Amino acid sequence: MPSVPESQGTSRARAQSRYSVSQHGGQQNGVGIGAKSIEQPSRSRGSKQITRQNAQEKPSAFGVKFAALRTTRPGCNPAATLSRRTRQLNLKTDLPASNSMSYRDAGVDIDAGDQLVENIKPFAKRTLRDGVLAGIGGFGALFEVPKKYKEPVLVSGTDGVGTKLKLAFHLNRHDTVGIDLVAMSVNDILVQGAEPLFFLDYFACGKLDVATATQVVKGIAAGCELAGCALIGGETAEMPGMYPPGEYDLAGFAVGAVEKSRIIDGADIVPGDAILGLGSSGAHSNGYSLIRKIVDTSGADLSSAFDGRTLGEALLAPTRIYVKPVLAALQEIPIKGLAHITGGGLVENVPRVLPQNVCAELKKSAWPQPPLFDWLQKNGNVAEAEMHRVFNCGIGMVAIVAAAHAVRAIEALRRQGEAVYRIGEVRSRRGDEAQTVVI
Repeated sequence: MPSVPESQGTSRARAQSRYSVSQHGGQQNGVGIGAKSIEQPSRSRGSKQITRQNAQEKPSAFGVKFAALRTTRPGCNPAATLSRRTRQLNLKTDLPASNSMSYRDAGVDIDAGDQLVENIKPFAKRTLRDGVLAGIGGFGALFEVPKKYKEPVLVSGTDGVGTKLKLAFHLNRHDTVGIDLVAMSVNDILVQGAEPLFFLDYFACGKLDVATATQVVKGIAAGCELAGCALIGGETAEMPGMYPPGEYDLAGFAVGAVEKSRIIDGADIVPGDAILGLGSSGAHSNGYSLIRKIVDTSGADLSSAFDGRTLGEALLAPTRIYVKPVLAALQEIPIKGLAHITGGGLVENVPRVLPQNVCAELKKSAWPQPPLFDWLQKNGNVAEAEMHRVFNCGIGMVAIVAAAHAVRAIEALRRQGEAVYRIGEVRSRRGDEAQTVVI
């Protein structure tokens, strides 16, 4: 049977005594970020999590029972199977004290995990909002759906940051990728009209660097504040040998709610509707494999001046979070469809919200393409069609409204601080043509 990779799981939604997210009388009996670092070689599926005992420790009754359960097959004697498993794990109890081993000897530093938890408590606390509850078991974080919803529908999303992390490693800048992580998920669930309620993160590394991880989680908390959602829990997994020194990976999970009668699904989009584009802050978190290739082949100096900052800073600029401006605009005008411009660029994301019988016709001259994309196109000799298929080219979110509402929508979004452009129109689709064209 394949073994589960060994990891130290610093679960930030576990120990009740470690961190308070209670908003009831100020009691410190929390759930969420702030749990004690717990050894947790694990494999998770949905709400079930199975834990194996560390191979160097004497198994508890639970550990022995689990070993028998996992290795028993039809027709096999459970006792014999357990015996074989014990030999494989080398579970000896007669080792001399001088030869005893610790988790630190295996490359996992529980104390470092504890220190990280202490460091991130104040950042997480700032993200608290109505709905966060103190839990009773400490294994999960609790959230009560706001009572303002009559028929709440939960909307969930998950994503990562991708190879933009490689750029962060190279520049040794870790304070913005957490914002990227939050943005990718909350912008996705916003497309259905959902208000993000809470967020959870997963941070995985080979050796935990507390200072680096603290900066990452600080960025995650900042992203949650921008989106108005609570950073309600997370997991830090230190897995020796799984990642190169100095590297890590991130995953994020957002859950939001929308009134059932106000779900945005694009079903009412018709020819003649106006297409609005909300400006991006840069390349966001997509296309970075091509970006890194362009930087490498062109020999570009990431420390060189570029558009008022360094080229590296321009490339590492965090993804814009559109949640609060769009939700505010929705209170004023109806929006028929929204598209988050991520992997696939404009031409592959806008069609995801369109009925089959219509086409979105975008006019390239209707919005200014930021200098970063001009630089990428020139230095990579990237074809125009490929640019629109890979990058957002300056438009991070698309909103489709009735033509009669276009001016009011633009004004409402601009009042919220967004750069908004009327970038095209919905028309009837001609045969089996692509559903989004840039002219």
